[in-house]
Amino acid sequence: MDKLIIFDTTLRDGEQAPGATLNEREKLEIARQLVTLGVDVIEAGFPISSRGDFNAVKLIASEVKGAVVCGLARAVSRDIDAAYQSTKMARGGCRIHVFLATSKIHMQYKLKKAEDEILRLAAESVRYAKKYTKDIEFSPEDASRTELGFLFKVVEAVIAAGATTVNIPDTVGYAFPEEYGALIRSIKENVPNIDQAVISAHCHNDLGLAVANSLAAVKNGARQAECTINGIGERAGNASLEEIVMNIKTRRDIFADVRTTINTREIHKASRLVSKLTGFVVAPNKAIVGLNAFRHESGIHQDGVIKKRQTYEIIVPEDVGFTGTGLVLGKHSGKHALEKRLQEMGIKLTENEISQAFEKFKELADKKKTIYEEDLAAIVEDQINKPTEIWQLESVVYSSGTDVTPQATIKLRFKGKVSVVSSTGDGPVDACYKAIEKITKICTKLLDYRIEAVTSGKDALGEVSIKVESGKKVAIGRGSSTDIIEASAKAFLNAINKLATTKKDSHGLRL
Repeated sequence: MDKLIIFDTTLRDGEQAPGATLNEREKLEIARQLVTLGVDVIEAGFPISSRGDFNAVKLIASEVKGAVVCGLARAVSRDIDAAYQSTKMARGGCRIHVFLATSKIHMQYKLKKAEDEILRLAAESVRYAKKYTKDIEFSPEDASRTELGFLFKVVEAVIAAGATTVNIPDTVGYAFPEEYGALIRSIKENVPNIDQAVISAHCHNDLGLAVANSLAAVKNGARQAECTINGIGERAGNASLEEIVMNIKTRRDIFADVRTTINTREIHKASRLVSKLTGFVVAPNKAIVGLNAFRHESGIHQDGVIKKRQTYEIIVPEDVGFTGTGLVLGKHSGKHALEKRLQEMGIKLTENEISQAFEKFKELADKKKTIYEEDLAAIVEDQINKPTEIWQLESVVYSSGTDVTPQATIKLRFKGKVSVVSSTGDGPVDACYKAIEKITKICTKLLDYRIEAVTSGKDALGEVSIKVESGKKVAIGRGSSTDIIEASAKAFLNAINKLATTKKDSHGLRL
């Protein structure tokens, strides 16, 4: 079985996506995650392009161990010098990646050079790079639009000059899978010395075919795939690393002769890191790493997944590091999915109670796109086990500011008696919660705190949802007000009342 070399260009071609600029430390953080992921080659940047890029490549080469570090260079001596100087300290080995356009449109309008001159420059640049390292990659830019006979000559010449990897870029994403696969096959059949180099595929996604083209190349003999995390890159992006890798892992019937050494359980983490540092949000429906990739809302699908996961999932979510719940509750969800989610939350109901909860759930689902655990807890507690309002909030007074210690005074009513307590905290919300705990004598741990605008405009009604824990009990509270501090106090007291009711019911606690 052949190994498919995974050449990651997130830090070079990926960073060329408009708005994706990364600083040195961010590049280093991504590079370290790429090593953990198990990529074979990290194209760390285009060293000659700027001092910052040179320094970032040099930093990665000196700090990261476990992958070959590659620098990109035009077929120009100073570019090649910079690529070597920035990567020479790489502990996993350094690679110089030289590129030169070979299509007629590029030669005529961009380079203004004839075929014989391009052929000469390509070979000379590889020979020049060879004085630095044996690991040299050459890319005939826009190869998919290059005249075949000329492309064969260029590939043969650069291999003879010392190139150990020959990359065949579909630079503008123009190729079609069958066409690109046939191109790889024709190179294998028509270049006499092709057995002395690895054929690589570098595909862009302008027509949405980058991954399909890359896989077609692998089927036809390419043994290196150039790709990026989340498929980021210029214009519509590059081939997505996670999609290529998981296609090969999942479809062993088709890719029985190749394997990768990617630790797929690190895919989700790598995706989130790149998204966070570049600011590029991953689309919910993105294959493999999208938020909805392993989530099911349809009742039919949910029922199937509950009974046998493989009915609607061809990839085990944990295999790509996805640990979230796969059942998303919405208006299309069925009773079985609701019951399973309630069980996962530790809520056990009778058949009659489940039916009641399902009715309320459907009513809410018609108003909200997604139903969260907090909503389910509220349905169960407010409709089935509605808590007694033991403490009532009379008033909230607070003060806060950049040069003021936050303080809150809470007035609560309990069995007709009013208690007033003041407390300080890290902020006005924290101060309110500490004051409420002093009065109620119930200590909690805040597990979650969320604010949502119920209405729009400057006088928007804000809703606070919280989750608190006291001992082994967990309660969700909600409160709304145009004053977000008051809403926070209401939500906390709502949760405290639920905890107190639960304790009274289960332990006979007298309040």
